Amino acid sequence: MKREMGRYKMSLCFSDKMRINRGAPPPDVVAAFVEYTEGGNHMTAEQLYRFLVQVQKETEVLVSDAEKIIERITSATHHITKFLRHTLNLDDFFSFLFSDDLNHPIVSKVHQDMASPLSHYFIYTSHNSYLTGNQINSECSDVPLIKALKRGVRALELDLWPNSTKDDILVLHGWAWTPPVELIKCLRSIKDHAFSASAYPVILTLEDHLTPHLQAKAAEMMKETFMDMVYFSESGDLREFPSPEDLKYKVVISTKFPKGNLNKEKDSESDVSGKASSDDSADQVGDEKTEKGPSEAKNEEGGFDQESRNLDLLTYSRLILIPSGNARKGLKEALTIDNGGIRRLSLREQKFKKATEMYGTEVIEFTQKNLLRIYPKATRVTSSNYKPFSGWMYGAQMVACNMQGYGRALWMMHGMFRGNGGCGYVKKPDFMMNKAQNGEVFDPKAKLPLKTTLRVKVYMGKGWDSCFQRACFNAWSSPNFYTRVGITGVRADKVMKKTKKEENTWEPFWDEEFEFQLTVPELALLRVEVHDYNMPEKDDFSGQTCLPVSELRQGIRSVPLYDRKGERLVAVTLLMRFQFV
Repeated sequence: MKREMGRYKMSLCFSDKMRINRGAPPPDVVAAFVEYTEGGNHMTAEQLYRFLVQVQKETEVLVSDAEKIIERITSATHHITKFLRHTLNLDDFFSFLFSDDLNHPIVSKVHQDMASPLSHYFIYTSHNSYLTGNQINSECSDVPLIKALKRGVRALELDLWPNSTKDDILVLHGWAWTPPVELIKCLRSIKDHAFSASAYPVILTLEDHLTPHLQAKAAEMMKETFMDMVYFSESGDLREFPSPEDLKYKVVISTKFPKGNLNKEKDSESDVSGKASSDDSADQVGDEKTEKGPSEAKNEEGGFDQESRNLDLLTYSRLILIPSGNARKGLKEALTIDNGGIRRLSLREQKFKKATEMYGTEVIEFTQKNLLRIYPKATRVTSSNYKPFSGWMYGAQMVACNMQGYGRALWMMHGMFRGNGGCGYVKKPDFMMNKAQNGEVFDPKAKLPLKTTLRVKVYMGKGWDSCFQRACFNAWSSPNFYTRVGITGVRADKVMKKTKKEENTWEPFWDEEFEFQLTVPELALLRVEVHDYNMPEKDDFSGQTCLPVSELRQGIRSVPLYDRKGERLVAVTLLMRFQFV
């Protein structure tokens, strides 16, 4: 069997050895049906309700919800008798359990507290958000911005550069050969799609290489494009970040306050040439009006009256809600908490690793009040990614990933932000925001006690035959599926296991259970991958998903799978069971 563009391409002729199962329900499903129907052939709404409460552990379900489920299932499977049927037979019950929209594996709505400061949340963040491919010569476009926003990404990055005539602003990856896109086109696309997937704020991190004149032009573009969507602080200097709830349907600007001269520094956010890119670079050029921060402007004006709060009068500096900085003067100083204000600190992945090794406690304490953004090292020219858990374990809110760089690291990113209804903001655990009675903060490297045990049972899978191309088969090219199941999280919780392989079938049946002991379930992700065993060639990838352990819904659940790019494989689904003991 060969794989082409994410699909199986078959050759030669059909073999008698090939079998295509239409899988019967697993024994656990049959046993549950028999138990809750008391040996009958049909399940009523009241019986389904009891199953949902007792097996699926659903605390907010009503009998009316069970009635709606029965109506949905019977309408789809019994067209002629749908108005006469008010119960489920075994096949209907099995269809319900395999329905990921009716029986999804995680909580599907925003359910966390959204009224805490931004620093209390992990934020879905992209790196060089405008690139269509690699970091060297791929095209700059507004299309990746639209895709990211539709996926639920909440923090986008734009590198701003003057055009050749110094009279307009382009978005491109500096010191590389990336064909640019106009800033105004990016801003308009961001406006049009900002809240298509989530009502919570979009943060624009600007890598600013502009002259004072073009900074003023950028401010006018943002004001004219976003209008009242852009959020700014009326007081001029913040002591605490607003909350996602406060910033609903708002666009937030984050960059350095323009002051001094544009210098390049070694540790700036840069490309493979090692030259400075901007946000993590030295300060920008600023004119007399824009070079002062909000607090300085406030002192000169004697406070902000109603007229100065008008959007039309906002300067480039006043549009900056979240000031950014770097570690130019050293990590220890960069991590020092400024009691007079809040900020965003940007660190390249290598420098962040050094910071956690030398100042792990200080990193955690810094992120309790301020924002920390981590971005990929310059040598990731193919737009690959580092493992995002290295940042999340230390409270880094903005772990920036190349959304066009596919692989397991990005699958983890997608998985984390499936949590909290996919709104792009996931509340950090309380223990990351508080100090213990002895004054200590959370240490992800410490030996921690067992907190819970997760049992995962992989029953079966289906949908590959309708999702992938099918032609003719031969004896040695039919699917031999197996599933890898494991945990990603703190070091003590990391583990990966796998099922046996099911030979010669499009609907594999494994019926295997695994047990995972967890010390920090709040930060753990359940990883699931399906592969086709293809000896002696490399096994074929056949689908994946990552799910936040803290959001798993107990019981027998339908688990949809995704392709390498994180796109839904429309029909490919696993039936699994989750239990916490």
